Amino acid sequence: MSDQETKAAGKGKVIVYIVVRILVIAVMIAQIFNHNWDNVFTCALTLILLLLPSFLSSKLHIVLPNTLEIIIICFIFAAEILGEVHEYYVIFDYWDDMLHTMNGFLSAAIGFAMVDILNRHERVSMNLSPAFVALVAFCFSMTIGVLWEFFEYNMDLFFGKDMQKDTWITAFNSVALNPDGANVPVQVDVESVTVNGQTWDKYLDIGLYDTMSDLFVNFVGAVTFSIFGLIYIKNRGKGFAARFIPILRLDKKNRPSSQSPRKMRG
Repeated sequence: MSDQETKAAGKGKVIVYIVVRILVIAVMIAQIFNHNWDNVFTCALTLILLLLPSFLSSKLHIVLPNTLEIIIICFIFAAEILGEVHEYYVIFDYWDDMLHTMNGFLSAAIGFAMVDILNRHERVSMNLSPAFVALVAFCFSMTIGVLWEFFEYNMDLFFGKDMQKDTWITAFNSVALNPDGANVPVQVDVESVTVNGQTWDKYLDIGLYDTMSDLFVNFVGAVTFSIFGLIYIKNRGKGFAARFIPILRLDKKNRPSSQSPRKMRG
């Protein structure tokens, strides 16, 4: 990015920070008047989460690209305020999928940066191929996605939150329902299901479809960024991915070598 583009992105980041915080505070005030204390807590948590980018940047001595910070801010707002408080998860069918795709993309960027920073640091001797770095970024992103699904499952199991949303299905295949007892799945078309005296014309899947859908879109986001990251390495630190990859802050205590990237085969 040119200096003008960097300055413009910096101003944009400040504007986004201010606007998002004002919106969150406004929503919090409205929820206080409505005596909806769960949403008030969500708003307070959102205000804390919005401080994370600058806090981590300071503590870890890294520089977050403006584009990355803006997307993180918007991601937090979309997930907590729009998704939870304004119930976009229920109103829009693909809202959760969009956020999980973005999470896969951003997590891959973070995983890529971790390896890239080590690869460039003068105190660390590493000789990693671009393909391997991209693979590490992909695996890191998928691991984060799986851990988040573990979190959702445990919140549902122990706190009854239903974070793993249910799915209505009209047919499924099952070995257990094979009348001959053979290890051959048979298709079951659901005509009616009775639960506590209430009859449904569909079967309610508890979380499995949602979990697999979340992991698949996380996979799409991770693969997409890994490809961009591979191009980034091939072009020696330039390209679209540079807008999303944190870099080590140059100071006396933490100084990477002048090579970019260090010992990374192209």
